[in-house]
Amino acid sequence: MRLPIPNAIAARLEERSNQHVGLLAEFPDPGALYDAVKGLRERGYTRLDTFSPFPIHGMDRAMGLPVSKIGYLVFFGGITGAFLGWLLQWWTSEVDYPINISNKPLYAFEASVPIIFELTILFSALTAVGAMLALNGLPRPYDPLFYSDRFGRATDDGFFLHVAAADGTFAQDRTTDDLLGLGATAVEYVDHDGATLVGGADLAAPAPNADRAPVPVTPPHTTGDL
Repeated sequence: MRLPIPNAIAARLEERSNQHVGLLAEFPDPGALYDAVKGLRERGYTRLDTFSPFPIHGMDRAMGLPVSKIGYLVFFGGITGAFLGWLLQWWTSEVDYPINISNKPLYAFEASVPIIFELTILFSALTAVGAMLALNGLPRPYDPLFYSDRFGRATDDGFFLHVAAADGTFAQDRTTDDLLGLGATAVEYVDHDGATLVGGADLAAPAPNADRAPVPVTPPHTTGDL
């Protein structure tokens, strides 16, 4: 039996699944990507996402992103770890298994500092990783961007900018022209059915041996076949 999903959760899941439906543009270098983001922001675009092999200084501000919530979450995670480290040692020494050694205090805070410190670091690190995965919606085994063969270079030497179709300023033809005018080398429209090249040098260039009769071949395996 399929369990019902509350409307708010269903709407959020649908919004996230369509987050990267729209135009995906490739740029030649990080400077061009940064300038393109600023140019689109000036033209009223707000639903933007960027992908690069390394962080680009100032990109968060150019995209208009707010301060990350991870710092606040890590602070509370560290406080929780410190409290649990103290509570564990106090409870063990004072309540659960008290041992009188030469009438010394059953619990001494000074001796507890190393454990408190270690649990503070441990909980801070775990909170940082967990919050990063949760806020980024990871792991994400499926995303429309995976249909783009070019997008695989985002972890190597490619710099990409995505404009969501849900953006109020989005219009496919005009937005494509805006991206090309800002220096994009290729623009693809990406949705749940695949990726289609809609602008760029590859689209304008004639296919090699276009005057010859086509030879039927077996199509290669692509992500879209999965």
